Amino acid sequence: MRLALAALFGLLSLCLRAEATPMPLQRIGITVGALDNPFYQALVRGAIQTAYGINPGVQITSLSANFNLPRQREQMRQLIAQKPDLILLGAVDSHAIAPQVRAARAAGIVVVAVDVDAPGADGIVKSDSRQAGEIGCRYLAERLGGKGALLIQGGPPVSSVSDRIAGCRAALAPFPGIRVREGANGLGSSLGGQRALQSDLARHPDIDAVFAINDRQALGCEKALSPQEWRHVRIASVDGSPDIEQALARPGPIVASASQSPYRLGHEAMRLALRLMMGQKTPREVTVPVTLLTRDNLRAYRGWQSQLAAPSPR
Repeated sequence: MRLALAALFGLLSLCLRAEATPMPLQRIGITVGALDNPFYQALVRGAIQTAYGINPGVQITSLSANFNLPRQREQMRQLIAQKPDLILLGAVDSHAIAPQVRAARAAGIVVVAVDVDAPGADGIVKSDSRQAGEIGCRYLAERLGGKGALLIQGGPPVSSVSDRIAGCRAALAPFPGIRVREGANGLGSSLGGQRALQSDLARHPDIDAVFAINDRQALGCEKALSPQEWRHVRIASVDGSPDIEQALARPGPIVASASQSPYRLGHEAMRLALRLMMGQKTPREVTVPVTLLTRDNLRAYRGWQSQLAAPSPR
């Protein structure tokens, strides 16, 4: 009898200790560029599924800034007020969001930047944007036979864009026959890319190729081309999105995209945030490599749609 009672009290003690031990990741906040973009949909899914694998009861607030800086600043204030364990931040402006990052950290919240850097964040997970610019522009230069005019179309003021452009310039350095043209800001959108290239073509009618900083701008650039330009201008970009898969599946000026893995970015961001929360020694930056998507390897490509349907990572 005494042994049975001792065993019972021991079991109750274990249960009480288990109940008293809080699960990690009670509350998470997420704010990213635009949740109507398949890239951010896959990224957020990767983060959420990883979080549920740690604590199935975690509360998650996921917000879309629609690439609007004042809106994202307000979202950061809202998230800080909820007192989450961590915030995953896909900044729409790498530097202008810094005051809100500082405020979150001052409140004891772990902040991990994802996709683009945010000065002051505890950590960052991003694609190798410099590599993306390098492989895209090298491919264009080779397609042009090392001669011609290549336009670099800029985008939003975030670290990933500046890294892609820097990588592009580095890749073109060994090609003295390539004349680099400075393009307008395509604003990260299809309409922005179209309008920017229309303006650039008026100033630079000799353009043979365009490097657009993302797929949406590339698709806009395609719309800006005349039938004659459609036949000889070549376009490369960054993302590997479902829309660019469709563009590569048909004849047209778009010839390549440096493909990212947004699902993996979200997954790695959540893993890094958890390590930081637990006080583990870990590198501040995690870089995910990219690969070049072309018509030659399109059939073997596992794109974002497969990432959206991916099971929870272990």
